[in-house]
Amino acid sequence: MKQTLLDKINILLLKKGFTIKNLSRACFDILARKDEQILLMKVLEDANSISKDYAEEMDAVASYLGSSPLIIADKAGSMLDDNIVYSRFGIYTLNFRTFVSCIGQKYPFIRRSRAGLTASVIGKKLREKREGIGFSLNSLSKELGVTSRMVMKYESGDSEVTISRAMKIYDIFGQHVFNEINVFGRSKGPESRFETEVSRKYVELGFDATETRKTPFDIIARKDREIILTEVSDKVNPQMQSLSKLLEADNLVIFKKKKPKNIPAMTEKEFMDFEKANELVKFLKEY
Repeated sequence: MKQTLLDKINILLLKKGFTIKNLSRACFDILARKDEQILLMKVLEDANSISKDYAEEMDAVASYLGSSPLIIADKAGSMLDDNIVYSRFGIYTLNFRTFVSCIGQKYPFIRRSRAGLTASVIGKKLREKREGIGFSLNSLSKELGVTSRMVMKYESGDSEVTISRAMKIYDIFGQHVFNEINVFGRSKGPESRFETEVSRKYVELGFDATETRKTPFDIIARKDREIILTEVSDKVNPQMQSLSKLLEADNLVIFKKKKPKNIPAMTEKEFMDFEKANELVKFLKEY
């Protein structure tokens, strides 16, 4: 079933003009890019099967790429409903039909949280719509089954409301009084997480850098718009070059005994001898 879902997503993205890369044995299954938009997706039959380690690593890599991590699944224990955004370890989780709507820029406004199904009302728009159709505070409060004071609270700022109340508001005013959930939005910046000398050196050079265990590379580093994917190995992962090309990133291999061909490579000692970030970037660009 996962392969069927994976195929459907690939076909949809290709039709929408994305360039895609499928990966195996990684914390994400699909990397897709269209212009400046980058998507990282984990495709699962059951979203509950993803581990916290996989989710956190996918989220970390996404922050370096300025991209959107998503989990696309059929269920999370029970079946996922259409046009509802769920969350697994802080990553937006949705079913295929909801994903189709989002790709078409029709975003949902209902989310599943610990409080159950909720929606966020835009107070200013609610007041404008109410006044526009001639509804008094008292009339709306009766329609919603709340006090006039509660309606005033809704209109004073953005408020979370239960699904039953949201549906009553939706029936009167439509979707535009709710905050849409843009599942492709990113606000989190990269954070450095390192243990090895190589990643520590990246940070000393002024890069943000984090080590990975469930991707084709060992370290991802970023400084401004410069992204470097680094392998610390004598054997180059065959997915690396196509991955870096899609991301418009540089790649680097730090080898111990055997220097790989046709790719920027150096020993750890040579890497540690760099004193400035621009020296390293220049080396990679001139290769």
